[in-house]
Amino acid sequence: MGNLLCCVQVDQSTVAIKETFGKFEDVLEPGCHFLPWCLGSQVAGYLSLRVQQLDVRCETKTKDNVFVNVVASIQYRALANKANDAFYKLSNTRSQIQAYVFDVIRASVPKLILDDVFEQKNDIAKAVEQELEKAMSAYGYEIVQTLIVDIEPDEHVKRAMNEINAAARMRLAANEKAEAEKILQIKRAEGEAESKYLSGMGIARQRQAIVDGLRDSVLGFAVNVPGTTAKDVMDMVLVTQYFDTMKEIGASSKSSAVFIPHGPGAVRDVAAQIRDGLLQGSSTSTNM
Repeated sequence: MGNLLCCVQVDQSTVAIKETFGKFEDVLEPGCHFLPWCLGSQVAGYLSLRVQQLDVRCETKTKDNVFVNVVASIQYRALANKANDAFYKLSNTRSQIQAYVFDVIRASVPKLILDDVFEQKNDIAKAVEQELEKAMSAYGYEIVQTLIVDIEPDEHVKRAMNEINAAARMRLAANEKAEAEKILQIKRAEGEAESKYLSGMGIARQRQAIVDGLRDSVLGFAVNVPGTTAKDVMDMVLVTQYFDTMKEIGASSKSSAVFIPHGPGAVRDVAAQIRDGLLQGSSTSTNM
């Protein structure tokens, strides 16, 4: 009906290209326009002014000979004031943009090793955007944004990179574990040394207390029982302790203590040994 009435409707965010007898005449803005087809006027086509997106997947090689697939996302749109250039100068806009993206990526990535490609993807995207802006502005298009959305190395390379990373983390974990064990061993050794030191002090004090107690007992017995010597009193005390010890050993069914030689007649020898030990302990305590 619109064609019969010589009226054309142009939608929002769209422009129409008006021709007269096949020659470009004007760019029609959104709205209703009168086109007398009987005078040779017609709409050659429509051009969208909306932002469009093109994803370009490019395979290339890095400086360290690793093949990667680089995915670039190009956002572009036609300029309203250059709609006639955008409509007439390019027959396939998407193919033209793709060719420029291939050219820039395959010129930039081979200069970088794989790790640098990941780190400098923004620089690659900027280089692609600058080249596209310079080239496509002559055809009436504006490059809104260029993004490197994905970098995919070969599957074997990805697996090797993951293994390298895992090995590095395991090595770090092993170092940390070794340091922790080292600290534990040092602390354990310090604790054992401190424990032995305190145990030695306790034994020395115990021996000193035994010596002091025996001395007081001997002196008290010698005073109360005239005619006895300190040696006699010490032998009697040791015999008494001997029998008390044997009684305690006999009362226990699971005791594994054995005295050699065994018998009351050997108490004198045992007494001499104990006396020498106590005197040595007393001398050691006094020196400390």
